[in-house]
Amino acid sequence: MFLHGLPLGTLAAVGAAAAGAIALLYVLELRRRSALVPFARIWERVLATRDATRLFSRLRRLLSLLVQLALLALLVVALGDPRSQPKGAPSEGRHLVVLVDASASMQAIDVATPAAPARTRLDDARDAVRALARGLGPDDAAMVVQMDATVTPLTPFTAEVAELERATASVRATDARADLPRALRFALDALRGLSSPEVVVVSDGALGEPRDAFGEVHLGEVRASFVPVGARGRNVAITAFSARRYPLHPDRHEVLVELTSRSERAEDVELELVGDGQIIDVARLRLEPGATLPRVYADLSGARRTLEARLSLAGGERDDLPADDRAYARLPEPRRVRVLAVGGPNTYLEAALLLGSWIDVTYLDPKQWPPAAGARFDVTVFDGVTPDGPVPSPAALYLDPRGPSAPVGVDEAELRKVGFDTLDRKSPLLRWTSLDDVFVGRAHRLVPRAGDHVVGASDQGALLVEGRREGLRFVALGFDPRASDLVLRTAWPVFVLDVLRELSADDASYLASFRTGEVWSVPLPAGAGADVTSARLRAASGAERPVPVRDGRAVLLGVDAGFFSIVAGDAEAPFAANLADPDESAIAPRRELVVDGKPCAALAPPKRAPRATPWVWLLVAALVLSTLEWATYHRRVTV
Repeated sequence: MFLHGLPLGTLAAVGAAAAGAIALLYVLELRRRSALVPFARIWERVLATRDATRLFSRLRRLLSLLVQLALLALLVVALGDPRSQPKGAPSEGRHLVVLVDASASMQAIDVATPAAPARTRLDDARDAVRALARGLGPDDAAMVVQMDATVTPLTPFTAEVAELERATASVRATDARADLPRALRFALDALRGLSSPEVVVVSDGALGEPRDAFGEVHLGEVRASFVPVGARGRNVAITAFSARRYPLHPDRHEVLVELTSRSERAEDVELELVGDGQIIDVARLRLEPGATLPRVYADLSGARRTLEARLSLAGGERDDLPADDRAYARLPEPRRVRVLAVGGPNTYLEAALLLGSWIDVTYLDPKQWPPAAGARFDVTVFDGVTPDGPVPSPAALYLDPRGPSAPVGVDEAELRKVGFDTLDRKSPLLRWTSLDDVFVGRAHRLVPRAGDHVVGASDQGALLVEGRREGLRFVALGFDPRASDLVLRTAWPVFVLDVLRELSADDASYLASFRTGEVWSVPLPAGAGADVTSARLRAASGAERPVPVRDGRAVLLGVDAGFFSIVAGDAEAPFAANLADPDESAIAPRRELVVDGKPCAALAPPKRAPRATPWVWLLVAALVLSTLEWATYHRRVTV
């Protein structure tokens, strides 16, 4: 027998203290009041009778004491919750990992009723898990896991119905898709070595394209069960919402809205574009079944800070998933970037800098280095020179760096007639440029350090590198642009402006929204300082939570759509996030889920009928004993 409640030492202390108190009450002598009475001879005969029955009275009091001590023992043992199985040890019953789908599609209201108009698929899923918990067998144990972009276990393996129901009530739907393969791998790890392992997926089945996408997860001897929820799939969605400033005209915006229909019939919809809280455009559109309709707003006016797209069915009806009927974007006002250009005359560089209406340029001859004390800039551009001394800005662009003062190693051996054979096309430095066929006559191979990022390289070595050195963020180009045909292309000024905007942390002036279910890397607000290691994420509701900072950016997994801000000290950087997932908007429920090449089975019933745990029977015994003691007391058997 093993205790699952209070430990043995605690039970012994509680039992000894309570038993001592009860025994003390029985040991205390009853104080009687003295009284004068006549007929002393008569009372002598009564006292003689009392002496004859004294032994029987003592036995009755002892019986009462034993009943009280037995009642105490039952209560103390019940506190210990005795079981035949050691605490935490696997039993021979079933072990279930219950994966509760908490993706965006579980916010669908197709299961709503007139009595419960806000009921969602997740509410149905919670009810299914509660029913499963109440139907567990006596030796069964279950673990509740929330499944969205991440996997979050909410309980250990337990047979306590109350604990499982509390965890089920805490499941909250997010604005991201569910990662079922990751959840299945977690479940397999949790079930390893346990008896009768089983994975139960409670979901609407809207987990991506209809294919055997989970065949790479091999269940082995683990049973997979599927509990479907959901009724229908009428839905229209905003599947893309992108707002950006024009690269060469930051005061002008362009907005792309993409609408997708997941309904089985043609739908008439209304699309509203709201800027800074005011409606700036309304359009009535028709979407054919399964159609995707892009809509572009060029040279947008009427918004300077926030943009919101709202989609609704014409005629006041509602579709089944409100979560993808809204999309958000932030358009922070562009700030002027102070640039210090150090080097000789360079017409191509000067022309590129002139195109940035948001740039204030100060030119400095290398002979006049260092700049005046107290001068501060956002970015310093070193054109063919790498002077000694501290850089008067938190970021720098090096064009053809040389010497030991360069932040990156430079091989003195000259490379001839090279180009970019490999490029990191996802790098923000190359967002609007194409350098694939750039011809470089003369260059020097850059030697990056650990932690540096090679953005572009030839077959002979790195030519474009970014990194950090003691708080200085840098970008180094391993050749003089005038020794290549890059300066003759429109890519040259765009590349320069991209680099300056990235180094000045003005990333949000191009793209002002992130996608849920992905890791967000949000630039810290200007003025936050280079030594910031943590910041706070503030939602539109005002709720905040801490987030880590890496390389001047707040890094977090985003699972909710809406307007947010990164707060560091007194500075704040606003941004937005959207669902924008065509697969997650395909909410038609499925009644079958295929895992490891096989359809998941229906949930199996428990092997044996549930029974009460031992502590319940102990309490019942205590109640029966207390009733008997009450009856004997009133019958004056134990008095």
